[in-house]
Amino acid sequence: MYYGEIKNCDIANGEGVRVSLFVSGCTHHCKDCFNPQTWSFTYGQPYTEETEAELLRLLAPDYVNGITLLGGEPMEPDNQRALMPLLQKIRAQYPEKTIWCFTGYTLDLDLWHPDGSIPESRAYCEVTDEMLSLIDVLIDGEFVAELKNISLRFRGSENQRIIDMHKTREAGEVVLWGSKNDDVNRVMKMKEQPKAER
Repeated sequence: MYYGEIKNCDIANGEGVRVSLFVSGCTHHCKDCFNPQTWSFTYGQPYTEETEAELLRLLAPDYVNGITLLGGEPMEPDNQRALMPLLQKIRAQYPEKTIWCFTGYTLDLDLWHPDGSIPESRAYCEVTDEMLSLIDVLIDGEFVAELKNISLRFRGSENQRIIDMHKTREAGEVVLWGSKNDDVNRVMKMKEQPKAER
């Protein structure tokens, strides 16, 4: 796996102060993608044991809430395999830190079925279930330029969801994270209403 950038004090891609890892490689190729250089699986520099050690070091301070995985596409199968050891170490070393992950795949179509069946998706591989079990919050869905909304928290278009993975696993269905302003269905309904009724 390659990566494009590490941010050690990121407040834009998740709750609190975070370490953000921008992995390389993405097959979605969304229109108006803000990071198209990361579509290449060899963009940036190789992800090595030294990279992993640096990420773990950056997570150590108390003021850092956790790590966010972005891209590129963290849920490309090769990227999942490379990221798994890091997530396992974070869980062991920093159990209080949160793990957020952005993906253009849709959780309940491409990555996880609550009935236990295997998704028929190029993203699903032998480590997907474990990787999802280590993630606290998943932002899913491709960026859709026509649904771009700069007022949304932690995402770029109105089809994308912020998913509470703990509650989702417990409920056996997608449970959204955050406030009512993070509810995709509510936002879409609001767009259809006159401003006076909102």
